[in-house]
Amino acid sequence: MTTLVQLDGAARWFGSGHTEVVALHPTDLQVAAGELLAVMGPSGSGKTTLLSLVGGLDRPSRGRVLVDGQDIGALNANGLAVLRRRTVGYVFQDLNLIAGLTARENVAIPLELDGRRPRESRRAAHAALASVGLASLADRFPDDLSGGEQQRVAIARALVGGRRILLADEPTGALDSIAGESVMRLLRTHCNEGGTGILVTHDAAHAAWADRVVFLRDGRIVDEARSTARHDAA
Repeated sequence: MTTLVQLDGAARWFGSGHTEVVALHPTDLQVAAGELLAVMGPSGSGKTTLLSLVGGLDRPSRGRVLVDGQDIGALNANGLAVLRRRTVGYVFQDLNLIAGLTARENVAIPLELDGRRPRESRRAAHAALASVGLASLADRFPDDLSGGEQQRVAIARALVGGRRILLADEPTGALDSIAGESVMRLLRTHCNEGGTGILVTHDAAHAAWADRVVFLRDGRIVDEARSTARHDAA
């Protein structure tokens, strides 16, 4: 099975000397195409740092992070931007939707930044919204959508353009159980169709949707478990 995400001794620290803080100790990890990985651990354990390294939002201080075969540490700023626009989609904890843009316009942004024509971008954005069940709400602004609907817009934006790797930082934290399950079903579907997902969560019920769970503490992977559940999104 193809490995889409690989950490080879990847570590991240800040500062130096007596002020040095290690956010992630040297870590080895592989995530395959078709796999949904859940990352759990207490606050400050390194979960968001790990996600930021894979998403190209940060670079490792040591070791390598390979994303779809590309070494994050070897890419310049433009290369990282291209990786985020074409390969890696990121669902932020606070969503980062732009209030003054419609759902369709929010989803189309990565494509427009990548130089796609506006009409092509809008068409692809509409298709992405349809894939998360929001085609009928494409012209609504974020403030006119429920929390679950806003979350699905953020997922559509993360997937638009055929990006294979989906990273989600506590995507269900502010949602009720029904809306949270809907979001997990979307993540599961993405992986069942051959994509890769990495989910940071505190919720064991949502982690149960994953194929594998790794547990972080103090910047180290301290345990790992494979799920025995059936992973369909029906």
